[in-house]
Amino acid sequence: MHARAYISAAVLFAVLSASHAFATSSDNRDTNAPPLLDIELFFTDPQYSAARLAPDGRSIAFQSPHLRARNIWVKGVGQPFDTAEPVTAYDRSVSGFFWSRDSRYILYVQDRDGDENYQVRALDPFAERNAETGLPESRRLTDTEGARAIIYHVPRSEPEAIFIGLNDRNPAYHDVYRVNISTGEKQLVARNEHGIESWHFDDGELRKAIRTTSDGGTEILGVGGDGGDVTPIYSCDFGESCGIVRFHPDGERVYLRTNVGEDRDLTKLVLYDPGTGEETLVDRDPEGEVDLGSAIFSEEDDSLLATVYIGDRQRIYAHDDEFAAHLDHLHAEHPESTLDITSSSRDETRWTVSISRDKDPGTVYLYDTGSGESETLYRSRPDLPMEHLAEMQPIRYEARDGTEVPGYLTLPRGSDGENLPLVVHPHGGPWMRDTWGYRGGVQFLANRGYAVFQPNFRGSTGYGKAFLNAGNQGWGTGVMQHDITDGVKHLIDEGIADPDRVAIYGASYGGFATLAGLAFTPELYAAGVSVVGPSNIISLVESFPAYWAPGLARWHRRVGDPDDPEERQRLKEQSPFFSAERIRAPLMVVHGANDPRVVQAESDQIVVALREAGHDVEYLIARDEGHGFVDETNRLAFMAGMEEFLARHIGGRHQEPTPGAIAERLEALRVDVESVEDPTR
Repeated sequence: MHARAYISAAVLFAVLSASHAFATSSDNRDTNAPPLLDIELFFTDPQYSAARLAPDGRSIAFQSPHLRARNIWVKGVGQPFDTAEPVTAYDRSVSGFFWSRDSRYILYVQDRDGDENYQVRALDPFAERNAETGLPESRRLTDTEGARAIIYHVPRSEPEAIFIGLNDRNPAYHDVYRVNISTGEKQLVARNEHGIESWHFDDGELRKAIRTTSDGGTEILGVGGDGGDVTPIYSCDFGESCGIVRFHPDGERVYLRTNVGEDRDLTKLVLYDPGTGEETLVDRDPEGEVDLGSAIFSEEDDSLLATVYIGDRQRIYAHDDEFAAHLDHLHAEHPESTLDITSSSRDETRWTVSISRDKDPGTVYLYDTGSGESETLYRSRPDLPMEHLAEMQPIRYEARDGTEVPGYLTLPRGSDGENLPLVVHPHGGPWMRDTWGYRGGVQFLANRGYAVFQPNFRGSTGYGKAFLNAGNQGWGTGVMQHDITDGVKHLIDEGIADPDRVAIYGASYGGFATLAGLAFTPELYAAGVSVVGPSNIISLVESFPAYWAPGLARWHRRVGDPDDPEERQRLKEQSPFFSAERIRAPLMVVHGANDPRVVQAESDQIVVALREAGHDVEYLIARDEGHGFVDETNRLAFMAGMEEFLARHIGGRHQEPTPGAIAERLEALRVDVESVEDPTR
């Protein structure tokens, strides 16, 4: 769920040669079909990823496989990648990292087997290496067992410091600390006594905070002193949205994203003056189609460089003449692509730029703003044969009440687009959306011969507050599921999908939608795969982690409050668990044992219910994972299991035999459903 998805010696790092790029198939009758691509091409860790340029412009840190996981490596700018050296050596991939402002340190976060209790660590990549490990020493900047650290701010004026949140005093609330990177010394800045969800800084000064009101709205607060003095400066009611984007260089005004007001549906970028209450429009979607996606600012002077909108595809609008010239140059070199500036030097003379497409998982370039020249750093999956991948197309269809619903459809390459087995793939969140671009799972399924449908049902973000709010209380038997159902029927009516070969597969909310589809429209689906999907909305809410408490009022308004007797009854009716006896189709259930968002009990209880009803159910549990599979072999094993499951029930192609190490891990993930106990009993 959104509050805010791996390995033996036989597949270690899996830099596959051309001779291993293709696999045999149990069913390759379509002579126009592309070759069956090896599962490892899609789901091993990428060879290179997450390049970040040091602020001094001299070094690049990136992630690459090392000792069974994606670890951090460092090399000099201009040096080949084979000169890079690892600076971490974990057997679980590093969750994320960045450079300190002075380029002295790399800071990164790690949790324990997916529990999301992230801890912050720092290392000097240029320090003398330990004789035994061959690595520079790293230090924990947070070390409280069971607490979750959040990095709030990395000030320019204090390169030796970062500001973090810790919920070690009260698991529901994050207090703010200033941490010295070199010494680890921690100083309390603000004690969270006001139910704050997020804290906001302006170059080392704590100035603003955000909290959810008791009725599900949002308050932006001015913060004084040690955080004890807070004053509301801007608010939005439930159903509206508002948030801080950036502080203006004048030190007074603040950039907000907001759709407050009856005359506003789409979220826009505004400048707001807390002293006068004056609000000035900065930008809105020129096509009047979608919400503000993001804004790009200069790291030198905080000036606005561009705004980004995600319609059917990405659109970027420059607000600075020099940036516009660079943008035009990059778009001319890489037309019809998604472009992301992922890092830059402090003086902004060098950028790392990621270019990707639906059939290209991404190439990263080092761009020189002076010369306009781009140096290719790496392709993330250099052995993936893009010529055999499928196009992802935006589509629109009409729901039962006449509402137009957007989505994406990927048809198998070489197919005639008729009477195909279909995999419906609803997104998680649910308050997010699918976008155009490369998706390993989508391309894998298309290569196996399936059409893949990704609906942005009502309740998805990005399309305005009316579209978002239309999904309120619409889980399970409501409009969110109806939009998925109506999309499937549209594809059947168009002759694209074979009505007897439709499966549904999703993770998190997508897992819930899978269970709901099988329970409430059993005639529609021939199979389902639910990954970390909640089965009972009531028990889901009652098991949320403590640090979700500050925003729970909004959840109650959007989904339902189990403490209200009438709403509890509605939630029961909307939960697949209580209608499990209606499920006809075979189901595969997948979970990470350490998931803090959707606890394993959500899968256990639906597996028990189906077993007792005599229904066909398979169950995979990864004991070292949380809300999604990070470990490469776990991921490969699950996808191989799903591949075989779908081939068995809706007739796509699948790789035979499953590579030995993957088959071995798949067997280790399998659970005897007879041994599963219902935790609610």
